[in-house]
Amino acid sequence: MDLGNLEIYLRLLASALVGLFIGWDRSHKNKPAGLKTYMYVSVACALITIVSIYSAHVYGHPNNGTMMDPMRLAAQIVSGLGFLGAGVILKEGQQIKGLTSAAMIFFAGGAGIGIGAGFYAPVSFAVLITFVLARWSQSFKEKLDHRRNCPADPTENQDDCS
Repeated sequence: MDLGNLEIYLRLLASALVGLFIGWDRSHKNKPAGLKTYMYVSVACALITIVSIYSAHVYGHPNNGTMMDPMRLAAQIVSGLGFLGAGVILKEGQQIKGLTSAAMIFFAGGAGIGIGAGFYAPVSFAVLITFVLARWSQSFKEKLDHRRNCPADPTENQDDCS
């Protein structure tokens, strides 16, 4: 491993870990897109972003008229993430499934782009805060659902209601 490129390797490793962390939640809930899917999305987005940024520096020469926009590939990633996310959305009758998985694929891609560009702290904060708030909101929703299912009359059977 070239120590001059250590930062690139750290970015790829960080994006893999973030992707695995995001995918853990979906895998834990037995959703179709899981650990590997989110890891691949995050690492691919980081890799493409790294290539885009570094190729703009290597191949772009303003003195000879060759200019490159390092974020052009990142913009194309967003289109690809939309396509990938659309593939996990399913409609069964009146019910739509997979929206959260699609959103999380988009999020994993955004995390990969951010890490690929070297924004470790904002990505780490975004992953942490979304994970905490998602857990909190799930717990809150379960409590509300539990209360909705409990009878309003205290004389009725309330074995499971407290």
